[in-house]
Amino acid sequence: MGRHAGWIALHSGLAGGADAILVPERPFDVEQVCDLIRRRHSRGRYFSIVVVAEGAIPAEGTMEALEGETDEFGHVRLGGIGQRLSLEIEERTGFETRVTVLGHVQRGGTPTPYDRVLATRLGVAASDAAQEGRWGTMPALRGGRIELVALRDAVAELRLVPAEEYEVAETFFG
Repeated sequence: MGRHAGWIALHSGLAGGADAILVPERPFDVEQVCDLIRRRHSRGRYFSIVVVAEGAIPAEGTMEALEGETDEFGHVRLGGIGQRLSLEIEERTGFETRVTVLGHVQRGGTPTPYDRVLATRLGVAASDAAQEGRWGTMPALRGGRIELVALRDAVAELRLVPAEEYEVAETFFG
């Protein structure tokens, strides 16, 4: 998850205390990631958590590009960047690395109480909209309120992580 937008990686990385978060919106320099890990290691921090969105890409010339398969729609099949980065980090730093691919685990985890209440509120709004014949809409959370929005508006543009929001997260790296 995170083909073009790094929201899930960014928020889960912040919530989980990641030391670095790599998102599609910001091509990463592999050597900078290695430097961060080396600095942590020199301070006695012998582990680092690096969250990598599936669409994260290395900055040009910093890491060998991955050749990918395509899916039935012709889109490049993403995934594998975490494994590739892990090998690169081991090679450059000499530190052992391990990869954990969340995959379906992240989709099937136990919801928080907030998630349960939000899902209930969204479900009620969707049911009400269907009963009222308000087709072509979907419930959305806006400022704490549930509102119906037109589907065409909801999918009109890809919502990317703004540079400012990523920069706030960067202050917590390392």
